[in-house]
Amino acid sequence: MFKIMLCCSAGMSTSLLVRKMVDAAEERGLPVKIDAYGVSEFDTQFPHYQVVLLGPQVKYMLKTLADKAATQGIPVQAIDMMDYGMQRGDKVLDYALSLIEAAH
Repeated sequence: MFKIMLCCSAGMSTSLLVRKMVDAAEERGLPVKIDAYGVSEFDTQFPHYQVVLLGPQVKYMLKTLADKAATQGIPVQAIDMMDYGMQRGDKVLDYALSLIEAAH
């Protein structure tokens, strides 16, 4: 089971992308748990996931959040602006999986 957290300012703008990522995973037969949260929930939620991807509107917090998650070996990266804007769930899923692979 791959556990992926998306994080944006309120958790709303990434929820559509979550659906597209889940659809892409289902097409490939990959077991995933993908959820979107607002940045205010980051501290309580990130330990339950293998990777955290940030929406463009909270990209400026990347270093702070990555430093927090690094204590538990969880990678945090920003979602590519084009992939986010075009809602490319398959590309964002690939990116998340590559980060999980690299961390283990």
